Amino acid sequence: MAAPIDSFRSSTLGWLRGTLAGWATILLVPAGILLAGPGQWGPWPILLSALAFLILAWKWLENMAARYDLCEDRLIIRRGILNKSLDEVELYRVKDIRLDFSLINQWAGIGSITLTSSDETTRSAPLILRHVEQAATRRERMRDLVDQARQRRRVREVDMVHEDM
Repeated sequence: MAAPIDSFRSSTLGWLRGTLAGWATILLVPAGILLAGPGQWGPWPILLSALAFLILAWKWLENMAARYDLCEDRLIIRRGILNKSLDEVELYRVKDIRLDFSLINQWAGIGSITLTSSDETTRSAPLILRHVEQAATRRERMRDLVDQARQRRRVREVDMVHEDM
């Protein structure tokens, strides 16, 4: 297997800083303190803090369960913690690489990269790499590697469109 040029995961810290759900998770702790009121410490601060911790732990496990290795000729997707799977997308088969990010994502420096290809991995639905740090740079690197892989294999992407008369 070729050595990866870039290895990355979805960013839990990026998710916290760059999404409304992340900000809401952060705000659960002060919300519990405010709901309890001054001097009346009931179960609310503890319950809301525990809920914030559980959401954060869940997101962290979800992000640790998937790793992406970008090689010269393919993107390798490793998923799972207990049950592991390995999948590959041949870069010469990639049709489109899209970058999506909201205003909050831009501030946090994250984005979502969506790959569409003729590879079996993305035939039913595009592959979405969510909450990726340096997403714009990684997308450009992928585009360059797709072009290089096509040139090495002497492959061109041709779209067949059926037009009704």
